[in-house]
Amino acid sequence: MTVEKERLQDSQWKNWGPYVSNRQWGNVREDYSPNGNAWHYANHNNAESYAYRWGEEGIAGISDVKQIFCFAFSFWNKKDKIIKERFFGLSNPQGNHGEDIKEIFYYLDNTPTHSYMKMVYKYPINPFPYDDLVAENGRRSKKEPEYEIFDTGIFDNDEYFDIFIEYCKADHNDILARVTVHNRSREDAPIVVAPTAWFRNNWKWGYNTYKGQTNASYDGCIDINHDSISIKKLYSRNLAAKSAFCENETNTPKLYGAPYTGNTYFKDGINDHIIYGSNTVNPEKRGSKASFIIDEIIEAGQSKTFDFRLCPAEVDEPFENFDEIFAARIADTNEFYHEIQSETTNDDERNVQRQAFAGLLWNKQFYHYNVGKWLKGDPNHQAPRNFNDYVRNTEWNHLHNKDIISMPDKWEYPWYATWDLAFHCVPFSIIDAEFAKGQLLLLTKEWYMHPNGQLPAYEWNLSDVNPPVHAWSCFRVFKIDEKQNGKPDLLFLEKVFQKLLLNFTWWVNRKDQSGNNIFGGGFLGLDNIGAFDRNMELKDGQHLEQADGTSWMAMYALNMMRIAMELAQYYQVYEDMAIKFFEHYLYIAEAMENLGEEKEGLWNEEDGFFYDVLQLGNGESVSLKLRSIVGLIPMFAVEIIDHKLLDKMPNFKTRMEWVLKNKPELTKLVSHWDEEGQGRKHLMSILRKNRLTKVLRRMLDENEFLSSYGIRAMSKVYEENPFVFSVHGTENVVYYTPAESDSRMFGGNSNWRGPIWFPINFLIVESLQRFHFYYGNSLKVEFPTGSGEKKNLDEVAQNISKRLCSLFLKDEDGQRPFNGGNAKFNYDEHFKDYITFFEYFHGDNGRGVGASHQTGWTATVAKLMKPRLTV
Repeated sequence: MTVEKERLQDSQWKNWGPYVSNRQWGNVREDYSPNGNAWHYANHNNAESYAYRWGEEGIAGISDVKQIFCFAFSFWNKKDKIIKERFFGLSNPQGNHGEDIKEIFYYLDNTPTHSYMKMVYKYPINPFPYDDLVAENGRRSKKEPEYEIFDTGIFDNDEYFDIFIEYCKADHNDILARVTVHNRSREDAPIVVAPTAWFRNNWKWGYNTYKGQTNASYDGCIDINHDSISIKKLYSRNLAAKSAFCENETNTPKLYGAPYTGNTYFKDGINDHIIYGSNTVNPEKRGSKASFIIDEIIEAGQSKTFDFRLCPAEVDEPFENFDEIFAARIADTNEFYHEIQSETTNDDERNVQRQAFAGLLWNKQFYHYNVGKWLKGDPNHQAPRNFNDYVRNTEWNHLHNKDIISMPDKWEYPWYATWDLAFHCVPFSIIDAEFAKGQLLLLTKEWYMHPNGQLPAYEWNLSDVNPPVHAWSCFRVFKIDEKQNGKPDLLFLEKVFQKLLLNFTWWVNRKDQSGNNIFGGGFLGLDNIGAFDRNMELKDGQHLEQADGTSWMAMYALNMMRIAMELAQYYQVYEDMAIKFFEHYLYIAEAMENLGEEKEGLWNEEDGFFYDVLQLGNGESVSLKLRSIVGLIPMFAVEIIDHKLLDKMPNFKTRMEWVLKNKPELTKLVSHWDEEGQGRKHLMSILRKNRLTKVLRRMLDENEFLSSYGIRAMSKVYEENPFVFSVHGTENVVYYTPAESDSRMFGGNSNWRGPIWFPINFLIVESLQRFHFYYGNSLKVEFPTGSGEKKNLDEVAQNISKRLCSLFLKDEDGQRPFNGGNAKFNYDEHFKDYITFFEYFHGDNGRGVGASHQTGWTATVAKLMKPRLTV
């Protein structure tokens, strides 16, 4: 067992981690406005002066698991108007494609216990182009691309610092930090390095008054005092470093014109002291926020290193064995990943996969949100809610989150999203299965799940509906964990199954409009996928029957059936639940074929595709013949059962045979359960062989869905021949848009009208593998469509997987497609091997689009890169 795996047996090694957000401003939980204008209430411009209520932000920030105490780094190039204390980006209204970070940094390494962590931030030597970025993005329309920091030209002459930030742990509560600043320019350049320690402000709201304090001890040492924090000392190797202290308190005179009492050194005191030399830090050298201030000149082409240590007690020589500890932790990290990647021989794949894991681990965050308190306000911090206006999450008074959670992206999405997290947990299970299982269980807890059984969607609208992939992820993680550890974690599977019963019931009761087993979840996570907003309230009894919503539910039923069958091998009582979900699946599958007399079904035989159907108030229906991933999602409802498993479940087998004999209408429209495939396996799928091949003919057509980099979200045919549909007197036109969105539907920062998204592609790959497991070489399809070359479904799956992986790997010209042809990113020695895992990718050229550090669901590439023989 590796040293890092041994540490994973001791939860104390996770006491401290990268749990500080990259952005706390502009979040719903910090919004105390009467009208729900979260982007305006706490924004980037007031962030330096505003003390947050629910969490903290910083650059490479770490904290304890309850975020009582935080530590992060600030920098100043002596030219900017503020110190670089947080990453800059545009709010949703500012960006022509929604919120967007305007910085360049990369997550390079991390371990599951955070015993070693490394990232690099590229900080301009010249004034940061704040105003230019705001103005130009504000000028651009939604038809134009985003204006990125690289586009400003600030990196053209290599006039920037590469700032490498590393942490390692000597023990649970003994943390070493190292900053190495490289001047990549041809001129000497000044920089101020300011490691900062502070207490999250939990004393001003009216519930308690206890406040931690930092104070100067002696040169190179700051004392840390708090009853609940084990770390007591912050050391700087540079004994000449100055220390400065203020309070983590809102500067009310500056922000709100409140009277200045003269006895408070506000949150922005250190910033103002560094920038202007202002008398805004406490001369008594104490406060709830403290920094060392190190002012240096970095010679052209050279670097300097700065070392710091957070200790639980006084240490006579805190840096005596500093280098040795760092070397040991780096060796431990290499050992851990060497075992994980033992069967991966390609160095570039190793690099990409390791950075994918690093991004997953760096994107953990302390997430705190008590909706009941937030809605009514605190004793000392009132919430002037206007409940006649728009106020979010009023139905979620019970929700009280205070945990370490995997975020999609700690800047763009610094809040959990339930269906995102389900995908995160699959690659997480390879490196830390206990964390993955814990995350999946967490969202089913009573203080997360609504009493009615709904899982919380995401902070901006907890009541929104995400695709129900939780059961899929739970069983996937369960099997990976069993494979790695040699034994099944039945307690985990039982716990999550019981809670998912409630969630499944919620779906059945709330999202089946007519009680006919056809589901219309609305948003379902697929921003901008339809001709109109699928969350829109339709008139005169109209409603949308969704091919994807219904398919997700068929998949959900099969997932629950498979979990019940697994548990039934140990506890016979679960056979009844397996029967229940078996039959429910059949009802959903039958309903997809027949919506009722004189109504079109979701399947269109002429086109060989599934479509949404709009049910009109007069009883008629209209098929929305828009070819998108909505019509591919039925593939995901597939399960293969080995006959040996059936033999162990006599009650299930007897009931199944009765249903097949007595209810042929439930079985004739799905792939035959009673026909054995290769190796005595049984197939349960919405798609019979004939329909599957028709759908694949569309999906594998390079003129439609098949891209060089995966499967597009929408058919490319709509690039030249857009889809047109009229609703409520408005003509809706849908073009294939391979990258940035041209619609502000759902904020406009996401686009399912053409790009390549990893979660859907990952499920496509897995579904094709399952179909092949049943059919083997008896089913081959033309790949690509029109090529004349036939491949079995496993070969197709592997080819799509390679296309997805190729987004990040160097091609024959040394370019990585996600870089979008940027020569500097592709060839410069200080960029070329660094990877960013974007939210989605250009459907034609693979350029990364959307959130640039969404190493959540895009980290599923780490699973695709892992040889299938091992997991």
